[in-house]
Amino acid sequence: MSAAATVPAGTPVAPPAATRKPGRDRYLDLLRTIALVRVVIYHVFGWAWLTILFPSMGVMFALAGSLMARSLSRPALGVIRGRIRRLLPPMWVFALVVVPMMFALSWQPVKEDGLWWFVKLAWYVFPVGAPPFPWSSGDRAGLLEDTWAVQAAGPLWYIRAYLWFVLASPLLLRAFRKLPWATLLAPLGLTAVIGTGLVTIPGETGNALSDFAVFGSCWVLGFAHHDGLFKDVPRYLTVSVASIVMGFGLWWASGHLTADGWDLNDIPLAQATWSLGFCVILLQYAPSWQELPGRLARFDRLVTLANNRAVTIYLWHNLLILATIPLIDLLWEIPYVDTHLGSAVEAGYTLLMTLLIWPLLALVIVAVGWVEDVAAKRRPRLWPDGRP
Repeated sequence: MSAAATVPAGTPVAPPAATRKPGRDRYLDLLRTIALVRVVIYHVFGWAWLTILFPSMGVMFALAGSLMARSLSRPALGVIRGRIRRLLPPMWVFALVVVPMMFALSWQPVKEDGLWWFVKLAWYVFPVGAPPFPWSSGDRAGLLEDTWAVQAAGPLWYIRAYLWFVLASPLLLRAFRKLPWATLLAPLGLTAVIGTGLVTIPGETGNALSDFAVFGSCWVLGFAHHDGLFKDVPRYLTVSVASIVMGFGLWWASGHLTADGWDLNDIPLAQATWSLGFCVILLQYAPSWQELPGRLARFDRLVTLANNRAVTIYLWHNLLILATIPLIDLLWEIPYVDTHLGSAVEAGYTLLMTLLIWPLLALVIVAVGWVEDVAAKRRPRLWPDGRP
């Protein structure tokens, strides 16, 4: 019997002396890369089943929670300041491009929201709230469809939720180490209240609280991973409980399907439980690689690049997906394509978007990705894939 099994229930969990090896954990880096690729593919194709196959956002929050717990071995104020400093400059660059585009395409927020709009504009500087954007911008027949602003600003909910978790982490980590089970499960209880319509909180406040609740357990689960608590629980028990939680998520989703079917993004309680169980299994089997093993080693540079430019990729991918549309439409300017290959282009439109998004992301990484280095007080690099 392990020593942990003899500790009475409810006993505070002491922070471990040393549970992680120095350096980057390449297993976590690989998971983050898969999550980013899945997010991009999901936003190209819109396949609802991808949210079940790999719940990217839950995984990303769990990984961030683990790294945050590791960082909080240092003074909390400095850690929070460093996290905010690394997050905000890439968002400011994104806003400096997107917000002027909104104004250029006939956005008139003062007429719609009055002077209160100037206060909301501050969320582009420090996104603890929802940055404003027009629901319709420009002309449907223009280069970008009139909902481009909604789609471009869509990823900003993650930045807001991440910032909330960073600010709350010192208290959350302290609570977790005193009452681990209560802290882990409390977000699920909150999701059951505000994510199911039992209690409705209107507006962006409700959306922010819902996001915080849905992914809160994943973030706290990252604390458990960092503290090495998975080692104290038999794998068969962990996997069995996680499977039950995931099964509940699918059962709940089956009774609350939306217009998008099994898309868990639209079913908060299903998203919370499925993501939590999925992350439990991923972290229970976490091998803590210092290097990618075997055939995975061939993806080492890609994984390094994705992790060094994760914020850039996430912020810009939706806008770049939209940018593929006018580029593909240029094919119809070629006479042979217009007369002989038009139907083939139509049939393979999303595939062409998928092929185009990666070089466009590469261009953005080169153009503005270095801002992540400046924000982290590193030497700016154009293509940080690990090569000297």
